[in-house]
Amino acid sequence: MNAKPPVSRHSGARRNQRAESARDALGTPTAADTGLPPATTFAELGLPDELLTAMTDLEVTEPFPIQAATLPDALAGRDVLGRAQTGSGKTLAFGLALLVRTAGRRAEAKRPLALVLVPTRELAQQVGDALAPYARVLGLRMAAVVGGLSMGPQTAALKAGTEVLIATPGRLSDLIARRHCHLDGVGITVLDEADQMCDMGFLPQVAEILDQVRPDGQRLLFSATLDRNVDQLVERYLDEPVLASVDRARAAVTTMEHHVLNVHAADKYAAATEIAAREGRVLMFLDTKAAVDAFTRHLKSSGILAAALHSGKSQPQRTHTLDQFKRGDITVLVATNVAARGIHIDALDLVVNVDAPADPKDYLHRSGRTARAGNAGKAVTLVTPGQRRDVNKMMSEAGVRPTVTQVRSGEAELTRITGAQRPPAAKPVQTGKRPFRGMGTQAPKENRRAAQARQAAEARKAAQVRKSR
Repeated sequence: MNAKPPVSRHSGARRNQRAESARDALGTPTAADTGLPPATTFAELGLPDELLTAMTDLEVTEPFPIQAATLPDALAGRDVLGRAQTGSGKTLAFGLALLVRTAGRRAEAKRPLALVLVPTRELAQQVGDALAPYARVLGLRMAAVVGGLSMGPQTAALKAGTEVLIATPGRLSDLIARRHCHLDGVGITVLDEADQMCDMGFLPQVAEILDQVRPDGQRLLFSATLDRNVDQLVERYLDEPVLASVDRARAAVTTMEHHVLNVHAADKYAAATEIAAREGRVLMFLDTKAAVDAFTRHLKSSGILAAALHSGKSQPQRTHTLDQFKRGDITVLVATNVAARGIHIDALDLVVNVDAPADPKDYLHRSGRTARAGNAGKAVTLVTPGQRRDVNKMMSEAGVRPTVTQVRSGEAELTRITGAQRPPAAKPVQTGKRPFRGMGTQAPKENRRAAQARQAAEARKAAQVRKSR
């Protein structure tokens, strides 16, 4: 059932024309191009009764736009090239079609029938969590193979047989090389967040993997952004795909407020600390693992329930930290870009870029952690004077027009926008003698002569103040 309908092969010129058409279509809002009419309800899609019951039990009753646009064609076996904002329901858009078209078949040992490729461990976990209830009711076995975890349980799952495999390219390539997995039975292949896989340097591995699946199989490519980095995949592996783009290529979510807060460099981390002390959860992004760890230690010493998330943490540590954040056991998650894609946190209403991203795609994916599935949220970026020009350019390229406000720590305007408040610890414990100013910004140690000169200047200034009274 999972082989695509017969299609004719095309010349190189026709493939280039198709790729150019894909670029044009994805630059403007559009429904599925040359595809079936969008679905208005899940019931009209002919889904199995047990699947519809499970969806109703989980309160999945009406298709989101990307699901309505792509499911009819995906269920019919056509290739799909889809783009929609993060949090818009992309996982079920490809997941329901993949599960339904695989149901009723049994995989041999080490030979999965359907494959979902994702760039990160976190996204693999999210996809698995989202599809698991539906896979169970359809009698499908599902496994994930990702880096950072022991190969033993993963190879055991493959040997036992799994119909649906969720994988990161690196780990899957390793398992294939060791003959623990064979892809010649894969009839449906999904690339989720394909642009990030290209950005992370996975394109050669992804191409090598796609070369091993069934050549007549179906391919579904979904992402929050689609740009020229994925042209090679579109040209080489997708046959006359249905093109679906249900939001603007560079647009902001309408339920999201974007704010640029201009701060003095010396006040940046004080303002960030007060934001972290707000009521409710907040996701804060910094550029490096070292900065994340240092700022997290500072927040903890200020009495704030914070935890760090970055690629230097083991997978069990990352999973535990995310679970704590989802439950509310910690209120501040400080992260690098590892959390910018594939992390779904219900009812998260504030994302803060303590360090402003340089790439507009990074900004869209960071901010996309809030205002998901129609909920409201705010994306706040702290900007120092020297960063303003670069941030303005980045925002313009992202298609975002933020509200710009000059703020200082302790001021009402900062509280109005972010809910900032004084940290719980009245006298925060410092890791050193000087207050935390961020990575690489601590003042250099004074020698004896410089210290004496500074003290004399302070004494003169104090004397002038006394005379003026």
